[in-house]
Amino acid sequence: MRPSKRAADELRAVTLERSVSKHAEGSCLVKFGDTHVLCTASLEERIPPWLRGQGRGWVTAEYGMLPRATGERMRREASSGKQSGRTLEIQRLIGRSLRAIVDLPLLGERQISVDCDVIQADGGTRTAAITGAWVALHDCIEWMRARDMLAGKVLKDHVAAISCGIHGGQAVLDLDYLEDSDADTDANFVMTGAGGIVEIQGTAEGAPFTEAQFAELMELAKSGIARLVDLQKMAIS
Repeated sequence: MRPSKRAADELRAVTLERSVSKHAEGSCLVKFGDTHVLCTASLEERIPPWLRGQGRGWVTAEYGMLPRATGERMRREASSGKQSGRTLEIQRLIGRSLRAIVDLPLLGERQISVDCDVIQADGGTRTAAITGAWVALHDCIEWMRARDMLAGKVLKDHVAAISCGIHGGQAVLDLDYLEDSDADTDANFVMTGAGGIVEIQGTAEGAPFTEAQFAELMELAKSGIARLVDLQKMAIS
């Protein structure tokens, strides 16, 4: 039995609330159970210097955890003068995941910056951030389209992410903190609505996992992401 009493293939309660920020062109408050992440998408009429003159845009992301997102207060990374390796890794993952489903030439020489701020953490913050960031990005692009700033299908597909792992010898979907901290294997899957794989991060925390176990995790991830994509579709309808 999982600590949360969920079935092995059961997601936590997931909600995607749009337009939660007055000023951002797109925003979404995503909740995976007790993990809550505020995602905002901001249009910027600039691009990185190395992209100038190439006729295409850019999508980037920043990620951070508020000081009391966890059980004990964490020091703000800004106060230490640098971001942690974990923060850099996650925000690069979010950026790669979003760029995988954006037609950057159709965006023009503009940048969309997506900020993902963890309000409350209970495992799976990066997967929640990616899933909510897609909704914020979608709404930013629609904001631009409503102002005749875009033409064509800029957003090519959905993208969502989910964690899977082996806990107590069983493959399970959408790990919360109790499972994540005690899992034998922990993996994060990022996939598109069409089933394309953007990225897989998998780690054996103890004994190595087998190819058969990986295939089981993959099947769980595919079913979980399909449900998340359905929730994204419902959120924007």
